[in-house]
Amino acid sequence: MSLCVAAGAAVLSLAASSFTLSWTHSVEHVEWWERWEVTGAGLRPVEARIQGSGAGMELPPDGWREADGWHYVPRLPPQREVRLAASGVTGGGWRLCAAGRCHELGARATEGIRLWQSVDCG
Repeated sequence: MSLCVAAGAAVLSLAASSFTLSWTHSVEHVEWWERWEVTGAGLRPVEARIQGSGAGMELPPDGWREADGWHYVPRLPPQREVRLAASGVTGGGWRLCAAGRCHELGARATEGIRLWQSVDCG
C-alpha cells in the first residue's frame, strides 16, 4: 500500500504506513500537526496537536494539554481521499513527513493537493 500525493501535475508515491502533516494556521499563526495511518480502508487520522485555540480551532472536549500543545484524537472514519489547500496568507503550505523524509507542499495558494492510498499511484 502506498501513500499517493498529487500536487499540480506531479504525483508522488510513498511506501508508508503512516505520515504526519503540519502547517501554520492562517489566522492564529500557530502550528497544527496531525498523524495519519495509511490503511486498506483509506487514510485515517489518529492523533492531532495544536499549540493554542482560536479562530476555527476549537478543541474537542476530550483534548488534553501537554508541554508541546493541546492534543486530541480526531473523530473521523478513514477517508478515501484528503484534499489540502493553502490560503497563501502564512507564506507556506503543508509539511508532509513519511518514511523518514519530509516534503514541503502547497506553498502557493493556487496549488491544490490531494492525498489517497493505493497499490499503484499512477
